[in-house]
Amino acid sequence: PVAKSPHPTLPLPVAVGAFASVVAPLVAGRYVLQWLAEFRWPIAVYVVLMGVVGYGPPIAFWRWASHRWGSGDPRADVGLSARCVDAGWGPLTWLSCVVAQMMVAAIVLAMDIPFESNTEGVSDLRGERGYVIALLVLAVIAAPVVEEIVFRGLVLRGLRSALPAWLAVGIQGVLFGLVHYDPSRGAGNIGLMMILGAAGIVLGGACYLLRRLAPSMIAHAIIN
Repeated sequence: PVAKSPHPTLPLPVAVGAFASVVAPLVAGRYVLQWLAEFRWPIAVYVVLMGVVGYGPPIAFWRWASHRWGSGDPRADVGLSARCVDAGWGPLTWLSCVVAQMMVAAIVLAMDIPFESNTEGVSDLRGERGYVIALLVLAVIAAPVVEEIVFRGLVLRGLRSALPAWLAVGIQGVLFGLVHYDPSRGAGNIGLMMILGAAGIVLGGACYLLRRLAPSMIAHAIIN
């Protein structure tokens, strides 16, 4: 089941553009949502807007990059395909992510590196059923699909055109951790980005070995 063919690549500008297409909306989205908050709409509306603002640009860039630098088939250009065996590869990839995260977490604790979870406050949600449903859709469906297309598809394949596999996998994993930076967490971002970066490296390794995104999407959804 592990592919032996060369790992497909895309030009390096695709990796740079894909990363920018994720970071820019995340930064701009915070200001947009602060402005929209004055209208006092239902919380679920803001979550949906966050998804559109955050994930719309990366999807648009993916399709444009496929026609500009790829084959014109967006799915094929990032390895967006699945096989029956991925029902097993997905959970196995998830378990590998858990092990990697635990190892890095042990280092974070041993070295007393600042850490704050990105799920703080989620368990305190009460009464906002629409908000919870929207949040689940974003976290368990939208995020795994879009982030895997960006990092394990566009970024990894773009980096592979200029770097050896081990370095490309490592860098895309680090970038995956960095993109989860949140100013509100302050120094707590350091430990969190290290732990998420470890998961990103494992997910990247799985995509490099299997040549498709389905296993990492499944693993990412389970993690979330």
